[in-house]
Amino acid sequence: MITVMIPVYNERATLEELYKRIRAVLEEVGRPWELLFINDGSNDGSGEILNSLAKADQHVKVIHFRRNFGQTAAMMAGFDYASGGVIIPMDGDLQNDPSDIPKLLEKLDEGYDVCSGWRKDRKDDAIRRNLPSIMANRLISWVSGVRLHDFGCSLKAYRAEVIKGVRLYGEMHRFLPIYAKWHGARITEVTVNHFPRVSGKSKYGLERVLKVLADLITVKFLDKFALKPMYLFGFCGLIGILMSALFGGWALWRVISMGEPFIKNPLLMLSVFSGMTGVLCLLMGLLAEMITRTFYESQGKSIYLIRETRNLSLRKDPYESAS
Repeated sequence: MITVMIPVYNERATLEELYKRIRAVLEEVGRPWELLFINDGSNDGSGEILNSLAKADQHVKVIHFRRNFGQTAAMMAGFDYASGGVIIPMDGDLQNDPSDIPKLLEKLDEGYDVCSGWRKDRKDDAIRRNLPSIMANRLISWVSGVRLHDFGCSLKAYRAEVIKGVRLYGEMHRFLPIYAKWHGARITEVTVNHFPRVSGKSKYGLERVLKVLADLITVKFLDKFALKPMYLFGFCGLIGILMSALFGGWALWRVISMGEPFIKNPLLMLSVFSGMTGVLCLLMGLLAEMITRTFYESQGKSIYLIRETRNLSLRKDPYESAS
């Protein structure tokens, strides 16, 4: 089954036309399908339109949030409640083209686990949207090692097994291909259409760049140090202690060789601060190690994921608690 999921926030003017286009494409594809809308606290009447679509067509399913939680939360709910073996998120503003869905499915049929859309000819404001997006995409590709041109494009296709179990927080939905890569997913991308916005206004501005940078730091930390946080905190702690020793030695040398009293020497204060910082980093590293072990052991989580086996029955799901 194919699940097309669409987070919706105040998109009343586009919903009926979007439904018609998606339904026409999915019926032509010829596979079982469902259309899952997540109403993220809309206050423009979008909820009523979604309910009427669901009443008229059993393929349409709707989740209504109590209030606006943001796109990441809406996508997380979509992944949690999707029934399809292939999950395709897309925007609800008619800027994505449903006719691109078969291209994404073809790539999955070739053996890929994730196919990402690339809005090569993007129809957005060049300064406020396109330029920051290009810079952010290049930075994300460089830091993460996942080479994609357009992390921000919502139109992607995922095999359910590489995305189920992923937990998203903050505004981390743009990094989903990176999470999938951590699960061993094979990733590719195809060029997709992008249309000018026909109604409403964008929910994002230049402030999104700062959020991307902050989230990217989090993703990089989780990638490199989630299992061994002591490697990061311990390194910083040892650097701090080393600097403390150097500053202290320098201050002592000035006292002995130049007769300069400790009280007038700023190096002594630097030595104390560096030493305190180093010790605190080491203690934070030990605390992070304890939290990491509690996270995995209390829930029976595995630190590895198995793609498939031959002549071997898996005794339990790696996400399930040990019996």
